[in-house]
Amino acid sequence: MATRLTGFSKLVITLLILTAIFFGGRYLLNSTKLGQDLKKQAEEASAEKGSTDEKGSTTSGTRDPNTLRVQLVAWGGYAPGLYFNEGPNANEQSRFFKDYGFKVEFKVENDLLNAMNAWMAGEYDVLVQTADAFPLYTAPDDINAFQPKAFMQVDWSRGGDAVIVKRGINTANDLKGKRIAVAVPSPAQTLLNSTLEAAGLKYSDVTVVKTSDNLKAAELFRSQDIDAAVVWSPDDLKATSDVPGSKILLTTVQQSHIIADIMFASQKTIDEKKNMIHGFYEGWMKGVAELNSSTANHAKAGKYLGEMNGLTQEDGLGMMSTVYWTGQGDNINFFGLNSNYKGQKGQDLYEKMSKKFVETGDSPKPAPAWRSVIYTGAVTAAQANLTGSAYDAEKSKVFTPATKAEISAPAIASKPISINFASGKFALDEKDKTIIDLQFADVAKTFANIKVRVEGNTDNVGSKATNKALSEKRAKSVADYLKSQYGMDANRFIIVGNGPDKPVAGCESNASEECKAKNRRTEFQLIGG
Repeated sequence: MATRLTGFSKLVITLLILTAIFFGGRYLLNSTKLGQDLKKQAEEASAEKGSTDEKGSTTSGTRDPNTLRVQLVAWGGYAPGLYFNEGPNANEQSRFFKDYGFKVEFKVENDLLNAMNAWMAGEYDVLVQTADAFPLYTAPDDINAFQPKAFMQVDWSRGGDAVIVKRGINTANDLKGKRIAVAVPSPAQTLLNSTLEAAGLKYSDVTVVKTSDNLKAAELFRSQDIDAAVVWSPDDLKATSDVPGSKILLTTVQQSHIIADIMFASQKTIDEKKNMIHGFYEGWMKGVAELNSSTANHAKAGKYLGEMNGLTQEDGLGMMSTVYWTGQGDNINFFGLNSNYKGQKGQDLYEKMSKKFVETGDSPKPAPAWRSVIYTGAVTAAQANLTGSAYDAEKSKVFTPATKAEISAPAIASKPISINFASGKFALDEKDKTIIDLQFADVAKTFANIKVRVEGNTDNVGSKATNKALSEKRAKSVADYLKSQYGMDANRFIIVGNGPDKPVAGCESNASEECKAKNRRTEFQLIGG
């Protein structure tokens, strides 16, 4: 493998030359081929102004126009790119170089503020972020002046992010009024927001204790005045093992479609290096397909990932186990290029959190529309070359029929929604469908890999037997709508009709019309590990 001179080796060469001069080696330098070669190497070393870190990553100085410089963080989602590049450094053994004619240099920079400043200064071509946090990059005028454009989805977090809780908190509903340590601004806010939403709660229903990163959130969790925290894996396991009675409430295994890593570049970079951006995307997609089809390739990627982060291959493989790498088909879905796809898209996450960040005071204004901050040219250009099942999108989970145990299984979160059926009726009208669209469809898409228990409830008007049958039909009509409108598996739903047996607390006697209306509700409960 071809390697560039390190800073140390350049220093040694220079010292050798100076030593030779000092000891009268004028003849050696001026009259022999060896001397001429040494002088030439010294001149080349002094001409190269860029500084080099211990991993061989140039961080300043003259840029190689044929090298794409990409910032990464310590995360398992980036293994396909490292695999395809034969490691983090720019090199001629890289498939990017062999197949597309350019080099790629990856550099770990976990401080996102430093990374952003370096990107605006032209030190990086490509930066990483998550779709939900991307509004924080596109809304501010100083950053948006560079016209950042997301051009690739890298992965979905599948266990890499978690909500951990202290003793006595058993569901998302129990978080109300609690103190929660959260890195701000970050995807941790999105994970917390969607957790609360699944329980019918708002961000304002909890006290957010802001931290600068998820590691500090885990540290705060160990203190007495914090009830819960949003953390990264493996800190979910470490922190809960340190605090007696605590546990992991949920992770992105359950919230399978909420944290989506993306890569973005400035419009200027895309315009000037379009072929490189297209090749980078296509090569990365090939890397995903090859890792998924070969254990040897998987192990190789784990080695590179571990080494880049100063860890072992085993650690690298562990990092890779908490993500789902998105391929070509997934990117087509994510960027809204498949009109038949009804699952979670980048636009859903981006636009929802754009509004939420304004509410929380983390952004001064809503971000620009999704369509104005994406570049889909790389995805569409790759379609002709990325064919076959290896590039298909992830299949929707296939669920088994509901069991008796699931009818009464504990819920992760419960969200009551009032759907005002006409007396004695169970068919949904257009208003009812809109309520489901606005209040639960996003939750169902976010928690796409777990079951949903739909419970129908009534007031006490009419016989108990009639109300029980009616409530079951109402629950089924809601589930049927979600199946038909959003393509959800029929076996995903557990249908329960409670009749009048589970009134809202304080309305057990149905003494007022207000209480009767509250009891005529449909409740959505998320079930499963």
